[in-house]
Amino acid sequence: MRNAIQSKAAVLTAAFVFSTPLFAQTKPFAPKIQTPTTKDELVNKEKPEAKAPAKAEAPATEAPIETDSSVAPAPRRLHQHSIGVGLGQTFLLGKYSDYGEDKITADLLYTYAASYSFDVLVNAHYSTHEDDREEIKVMGITGGIKSRLFEFDNFSPFITGGLGFYAPRARRNVGGNMRWSSQKVTFGPHFGGGVDLRLNDQWTVGALGTLHWPFKVEQGQGPDVKGYYFKLLLTLAYSF
Repeated sequence: MRNAIQSKAAVLTAAFVFSTPLFAQTKPFAPKIQTPTTKDELVNKEKPEAKAPAKAEAPATEAPIETDSSVAPAPRRLHQHSIGVGLGQTFLLGKYSDYGEDKITADLLYTYAASYSFDVLVNAHYSTHEDDREEIKVMGITGGIKSRLFEFDNFSPFITGGLGFYAPRARRNVGGNMRWSSQKVTFGPHFGGGVDLRLNDQWTVGALGTLHWPFKVEQGQGPDVKGYYFKLLLTLAYSF
């Protein structure tokens, strides 16, 4: 009898030990659901809460494009007048070289900025060249177009060409006597090129090389006056 009671106690103890983890894993009771008690609470619950309107995002601004100002050309002023001088060497070529020698001469220059690429260029020059007893006077007023090839910062190379009026006059040996040729005006082309460097809005320096080719001047006595000459000048101009 005592053994049977001990056996039942052991069985109950084992059952209690093994059943304890099962009770520990069970979930707690769910909380009680609260229900609205008044009409206002019921209405407020059915209406969704008004959401604040979303703020419109400002459009993203594009970052400014940075340019390299060290090589970007400075803007040129259109319809601008320029007065300048050119100082350099005049080289006599052809028959002109028989009457005189090369020498340093000066030219007057006028420029009008008609567009961003083209200028009007007017040149006026006068010089005398001697060789022993012979002599030649070179005079000319020319007009042409100055075409800029490109601009790099304030530096711009260009080419030029046009037509002009010339009045060459030579003193040469005619029948053993030194005589001046007849004073006549002739026509002729000119062409060349150069470079400009703008120092600021008013002042420009540069170089200009131009070949002048006057048509021959016919003479009643003695040989005709014909030839050509080349001018290589340093230039300085003031713009207004």
